Amino acid sequence: MGQQEKVTTSLAGAVSEEISASLAPVDAELERRYPGDPGTRQPVHTVYVPGDAFAADTIRSWGDQALAALDAHAPDAASFAAVLGLSDELAEPVYSRVRAKLEREPIEDLRVDFEDGYGPRPDAEEDATAARAARLIAQAYDNGTAAPYMGIRMKCMEAAVRDRGIRTLDVFLTGLIEAGGLPDGLVLTLPKVTYPEQVSAFVRLLEAFEKVHGLDAGRLGFEIQIETSQSILATDGTATVARMITAAEGRATGLHYGTFDYSACLGVSAAYQASDHPAADHAKAIMQVAAAGTGVRVCDGSTNILPVGPTGKVHDAWRLHYGLTRRALARAYYQGWDMHPGHIPTRYAAVFAFYREGFEQAAARLARYANRSGGDVMDEPATAKALSGYLLRGLDCGALDIAEVARRTGLTRADLEGFAAPRRGDLTASAK
Repeated sequence: MGQQEKVTTSLAGAVSEEISASLAPVDAELERRYPGDPGTRQPVHTVYVPGDAFAADTIRSWGDQALAALDAHAPDAASFAAVLGLSDELAEPVYSRVRAKLEREPIEDLRVDFEDGYGPRPDAEEDATAARAARLIAQAYDNGTAAPYMGIRMKCMEAAVRDRGIRTLDVFLTGLIEAGGLPDGLVLTLPKVTYPEQVSAFVRLLEAFEKVHGLDAGRLGFEIQIETSQSILATDGTATVARMITAAEGRATGLHYGTFDYSACLGVSAAYQASDHPAADHAKAIMQVAAAGTGVRVCDGSTNILPVGPTGKVHDAWRLHYGLTRRALARAYYQGWDMHPGHIPTRYAAVFAFYREGFEQAAARLARYANRSGGDVMDEPATAKALSGYLLRGLDCGALDIAEVARRTGLTRADLEGFAAPRRGDLTASAK
């Protein structure tokens, strides 16, 4: 030990106090606008089912159809791996986990659709369908057959369908209240949002419902669907999507990219409308930056190429879907849309492969960081946050098991959650 250094300062304490006082409004604004990720589970996909097609057995039916597709077109790990290009090391773990997932929890997030997938119907018919959706979802949560997240996509807030959308939402939510209350996994989706004022109007609508039923303020959140060019860039050059997050007043939970409506809005030819088109990449990049730190999550779009028909055609569609999903995951879009039961085997295959491929390295790096043991990479708190978030996502979807994560890292889930949600100041300090 050397001699103790003499520490001297030049500034009076009042200087620091004055600076802190001047920045107090900024500190409060940072906390309000950028609370960070909510730390809750994010589903890996959203499945849309038209209101008239939704039934008590929809979730199980999708799982059974997905399993049947595997039986018909990839009956074992080797054949599935050959289609998708999985390594020998990943083939069996991914395939067995996909099958187990389809048996246990085939859908993570389901939206009963009253918009494009449902279309215009007589009012009495839509009323009855909305009431039925509420009854079936309430029953699913009661009997344990629900997906972790369920809800509806209503019609948008444009003039032609606004009243119908409001009424459908009212019928649905009232039905849930009368059936015993709002489930924890309830999710609402507001489509075709073009102006922040439409988001503000939706907030007022939800506030009114909460007040009528004595619910806690802010109980009802919602996703904003990005399907028009105006939702990305306004006429004055501002990023409209950022203003929409502000207009949601803390109720926005997600930004969902609508591949085909957005592409058509920009004039992209039907044959080139895809989630990897440059126009799609631009929109999602703006969404991602606008949402970063706000607690609002970004969801990728879908492909409309369905895995149906002869085996060769199914394999082509699987490869496309798998590739798009892996591409999205690498770009930090951890959720996407699936439009057909045949899509969910490759959704889970892509997700499981993504987390299992990087598991060993992520676990080792986080363990070294936690133990301050160094290594060939100098990680900081922000990287530890990303590493733990990666492992937690893998655990939530079933790609990883808590026992193997604990074995490789020496950490509990609570430890991982602590690294994934550090205090704001911790992210600006270097790892010691």
